[in-house]
Amino acid sequence: MRFRTPLVALACTLGLVAGCDAPADPANRLAPASAIGAAGVAEALPAGFTSATAQVNGTTLHYVVGGQGPALILMHGFPENWSAFATIMPGLASRFRVVAVDLRGIGGSTPGQGDHETVTMAEDMYQLALKLKLDRAYVVGHDIGGSIAYAIARLHPDAVRGAMILDVPIPGVDPWDQIKINPALWHFGFHRVPGLAEQLLAGREAIYFDYFLRDKVADPKSISDEAIARYARAYSLPGRMAAAMNIYRRTDAEKFGRERRGPLEVPLVLVGGAVPKKGFGELLPAVAKGLKDAGARSVAVETIAGSGHYVVDEKPAELAALIERYASAPRPPNQQQTSK
Repeated sequence: MRFRTPLVALACTLGLVAGCDAPADPANRLAPASAIGAAGVAEALPAGFTSATAQVNGTTLHYVVGGQGPALILMHGFPENWSAFATIMPGLASRFRVVAVDLRGIGGSTPGQGDHETVTMAEDMYQLALKLKLDRAYVVGHDIGGSIAYAIARLHPDAVRGAMILDVPIPGVDPWDQIKINPALWHFGFHRVPGLAEQLLAGREAIYFDYFLRDKVADPKSISDEAIARYARAYSLPGRMAAAMNIYRRTDAEKFGRERRGPLEVPLVLVGGAVPKKGFGELLPAVAKGLKDAGARSVAVETIAGSGHYVVDEKPAELAALIERYASAPRPPNQQQTSK
């Protein structure tokens, strides 16, 4: 077996180049999404939860809701959908009103022709919270969802009681300029090429996701074949992969991080996988410093042992315990302040 760079490995997986060693064919375990068929967006619905949609901010968002108590909003990353949180939602629902959302254009949320800028997606969540009458929700976001959680805290600090950012640096916030050139983020360039990735990946969603997810976890077995197939179905629906790529193509992410500075009283928690080269855990102290330099008054750092990037899938019990601890902590009323 020859050693390959991530781009070469991907090209071999997709059959775009010749002369590759035959890989362990993930298609033997995972049928392409086109063969699986587009299943309902509410599959894996936990007991006691309901699936619904809401018209907000010029689009339709799909969400799954259940439980009673203080509001908790869960936002997924790529290449997942709301169901990434399905395992931990029932336990959290014993203490919180839990809302897991499909980001704009993903899964059951309408792709449409709208933009996928950071400010737009943060406004999606804010308006959804207003529509559902979620009072001062605690927001949790993984990957892309984490940058949205930070944007919500900046744009609507009086509407949230805290934000947890799962295994992701914040574009435009130090040390972003060093992080973004890391070869491990090769997919940023691939996803940003206008119109390319969605065409190459059509019908191959499960093959790509099998490689993409298992390459970034400490134990490949922590991502089940069923989960990969479920995510692939969510992204194989018309327009969904294009929407996901448009999220990567947003033009305001770095600008937002660089320019939205000033005192921020919303408590932030950075959570990362502790396994080097798989999770961002070892970089989070530097990210926390960057956030404090940008004006954040309260930034905590937590790492999860034995986990890579996909902390929700890899260590659900440990993550659920952190969410419960931080989301249960009251935010003093005098910490409500509009960010500049």
